[in-house]
Amino acid sequence: MADQPETSPSSLNRRRFLKVAGVASAGTAVGGIIANETVAANPLAEAQPASPTPQHQWAYVIDMRRCDGCGKCTKACQEEHFLAPNQTWIRVYQESDKDGRNYFMPVLCQQCDNPPCTKVCPVGATYKNAEGVVLVDQSICIGCRTCMAACPYAARYFNWTQPPPIPPNVHPHTMPEFPVPQKMGTVGKCILCVHNTDVGKLPACVDACPMQALYIGDMTTDSATNGHETVKLSTFLRDNDAVRLKEELGTQPRTWYILGHGQALNF
Repeated sequence: MADQPETSPSSLNRRRFLKVAGVASAGTAVGGIIANETVAANPLAEAQPASPTPQHQWAYVIDMRRCDGCGKCTKACQEEHFLAPNQTWIRVYQESDKDGRNYFMPVLCQQCDNPPCTKVCPVGATYKNAEGVVLVDQSICIGCRTCMAACPYAARYFNWTQPPPIPPNVHPHTMPEFPVPQKMGTVGKCILCVHNTDVGKLPACVDACPMQALYIGDMTTDSATNGHETVKLSTFLRDNDAVRLKEELGTQPRTWYILGHGQALNF
């Protein structure tokens, strides 16, 4: 972004981040992060109108140095999507390092660029949209749970029962971008709150985190925000030694974890 030094975090607020994310040039995309996609040859391609270029390529960053395990991200997600108490699209695990020190690790759908779940679905109900978010079309899902078996992050849930009732002022949707209410007999998962990001709002978990540990990122504009500060995404990941969960499996996750290496947070 031209109005800030590339090597330091900006104090831009979340509204400005989302505004910039919507208008900045795709030429500032994070180099080497977005995987190339091959489009199959289509003899009718010339007769079809060109697809619009996606404005965003969403990503997610978790700063584990800040997470205190409060679980407010999980609660906010459940309230946002009217989920049953046992439906936790973002889970917070307590782990211990080799020195016996406890730390907390939120885990949600990793929004893989090479998602195994989409390859095994026999009806094409789970797919990756143009902005990099993996979704489930519950109007198509047959509940075979093959995608659940394929996901190495245990990030999918089966709707065994009828969902909780939704308030009368909430209009029910059947679209994958806001599957409310959930449909019994189908699979559900984190949708990265695309119904919020599409209108310039933060995902519910990011907005609710009191420790400012969660960031929504846009790889097109190379920026990320936790709602309180905006950073240059590629620099933030590089300078803080960010890693990806089970990256060796070749899933190419779009979720990064910052474990920390003793540096001061000034927080």
